[in-house]
Amino acid sequence: MKTTGALQLADGQVYPGELAGTASVQGEVVFFTGMTGYQEVLTDPSYRGQIIVFTYPLIGQYGVSATDSESQQIQVAGVVVQTLANNGTKSDLADWLAASDIPVLSQVDTRALVHHLRTHGDQVGSIGLNEQSSSQPSNLIAMVSTKTHQVHETDQADGHVVCLDYGVKKSMIDALNARRMKVTVVPFDTPKSVIEELKPDGLLFSNGPGDPVQLDHLTADIKQLALSYPTLGICMGHQIIAKAFGCQIEKQHHGHRGANHPVRELATGRVFMTSQNHGYVVQTTSVEASELVPAYQHINDGSIEGLLHPAYPILTVQFHPEAHPGPVEAMVIFDQFVANILKQEVAYARS
Repeated sequence: MKTTGALQLADGQVYPGELAGTASVQGEVVFFTGMTGYQEVLTDPSYRGQIIVFTYPLIGQYGVSATDSESQQIQVAGVVVQTLANNGTKSDLADWLAASDIPVLSQVDTRALVHHLRTHGDQVGSIGLNEQSSSQPSNLIAMVSTKTHQVHETDQADGHVVCLDYGVKKSMIDALNARRMKVTVVPFDTPKSVIEELKPDGLLFSNGPGDPVQLDHLTADIKQLALSYPTLGICMGHQIIAKAFGCQIEKQHHGHRGANHPVRELATGRVFMTSQNHGYVVQTTSVEASELVPAYQHINDGSIEGLLHPAYPILTVQFHPEAHPGPVEAMVIFDQFVANILKQEVAYARS
């Protein structure tokens, strides 16, 4: 049943619409620009606790698949759309959101809302709350990380990757399995000694939600681990590895959201179109004083999109190479990581 509702931003701006669901929620208001891929976005742990605004005017035009979710549940706090389709199938998106008690605000001028966010910056908003706080939970990674070791086998594994789970997506594990890597996912705060006992051939520091300051107490171990094994950091993993090696992190005015961000590989000039969701970046000037060097750069704003260690097989990227949803050319990042593990040349042809 739909009633009159509204999204209220922290700066007082209000966007009215039709509200489906009874839950009242608060979260950072972010947006996604893709025309498809809403199931993957809704279940991506990087969006945990956020209110997601879909910029494409019609959402829900196709159903929900049992195989496309990036985690076991919807991670967002709320959904804002211009139009939410009801396609009448058993896998209907509107029914899935209702069953998960996720409030949906439709008939919203999402173009005006996203323009406001890009002009005035990221901020907290609420649906159905009379009062709101400007702060966000400080333990988002602890909320989404696995509590136990999870082993993802593959036939004839050529190596073993241990993934420190800050909010890892299923498609990242699938990408490594497809490259004949066994993957063991462990809690985000797993001690260095326990990781060493697992005898990894490489380490993946995953994506995740929130501010990397959540992991400051772990940076000493993270640095030692990265120096000990071939390492790939993605999104949150990129930021925390950067901090461990002496870089500084800063909040963006408005984050990089969506599936159409151009990123240049500095060594070759090659450009990837990438999928991104983050509100923090590595401070460019701080890289010069660190042990790392820039590897990728955002074409639109010049921000750091990836780092390399000049002496160790350490690679980090701010974007999502698994690109679910999004373009797939950056999947070669997984090839580079596996090549580092196997000490092979990179095959750039794979997509």
